[in-house]
Amino acid sequence: MKIIKDDRKHGSVTISVSSLDDLWFLSQVIDLGDHVSGKTLRKMKLGSSDERKANVVKRWVKVTVLVDKVEFHKYNNSLRVAGKITEGPDDVQLGSFHTINVEENAVITIEKKKWLKHQFNRLKEASVEKFPKVLLCVLDRKEVSFALLKRFGYQLMSELEGEVQEKRFPSVKKSSSFYNDVVKALQEYVVRLNIEHVVIASPAFWKEELLKVIDKSAPELKKKITLATCNAQGKNALNEVLKRDEVKKVLKNARIIQEIALVDELFEEIGKDGCATYGVAEVGKVAFAGAVKVLLVTDELIHSLRQENKFASVEKILQVVDSTQGEIHIIAVDHEAGQRLQGLGGIAAITRYKCYE
Repeated sequence: MKIIKDDRKHGSVTISVSSLDDLWFLSQVIDLGDHVSGKTLRKMKLGSSDERKANVVKRWVKVTVLVDKVEFHKYNNSLRVAGKITEGPDDVQLGSFHTINVEENAVITIEKKKWLKHQFNRLKEASVEKFPKVLLCVLDRKEVSFALLKRFGYQLMSELEGEVQEKRFPSVKKSSSFYNDVVKALQEYVVRLNIEHVVIASPAFWKEELLKVIDKSAPELKKKITLATCNAQGKNALNEVLKRDEVKKVLKNARIIQEIALVDELFEEIGKDGCATYGVAEVGKVAFAGAVKVLLVTDELIHSLRQENKFASVEKILQVVDSTQGEIHIIAVDHEAGQRLQGLGGIAAITRYKCYE
């Protein structure tokens, strides 16, 4: 993401979308009631005013909409910002409803009545942070899962299943291409996605067995590989691997590691009846008392409340915490930390001091 123009004095910021990951950041920054401007495809009628004879074409126009819906779809990387058109060319009807599809390389302007500190900080973070391209490879004896680490969690890419020779039964010979298939998949992902780091994790010795095959058939991969240990399998293993020290070294500046640490700290405070609380009502109380040190809110809660037109109470909490210099973190539910937070109602706070009833 690139911040092209910072004109918050007049309420607006213009940005250029550099990557698909930027769309997740924008989905957390754009609020209902904002004005968003950008180029969009719009159906236009040409020729006769008679609707049956008029030609309908699509052309690019620049419009501004008053936002009443924001939809981010993580698995197809799309951000849709919808609302009534407030500005546009003469041949575009003001007040008509339109959806701007924000895509990679798009330039949009967001205008707010008031920018909260955490909102602009998220834009700055996305503009300066180079998020490493990390592929997670979690395997056991005959199954492997590949996932691409994202700012908002991870994206499961594919899963393979096969068989390998079992050491316990050396007499039962199995001719398997499982490890070779895994190596071919790793090579394909590394080249196609320009992967910088590959984290291979498994219970027991499976990762070492795979590494032997890599040494022989794809030695160029070895310099990108970090080994880690996990006990679980599949998606549970992916969540477990994100907490490993080996991964933290690879991702020392990645947002997801910080989010996991914050949620862990929250649960530690809750466990010892310390400086923490959760739930909209309880967090609201400590927020208005100026006691919130760190506010944690899931993207799922924000999305669901917006859909139900019930976001006002949480929006007010965000505004109050911002004005009292508390940290605000929007946590994705795509990884275990976000799911744990969602289990508390999707909102919680680490407080500056222990709050009593």
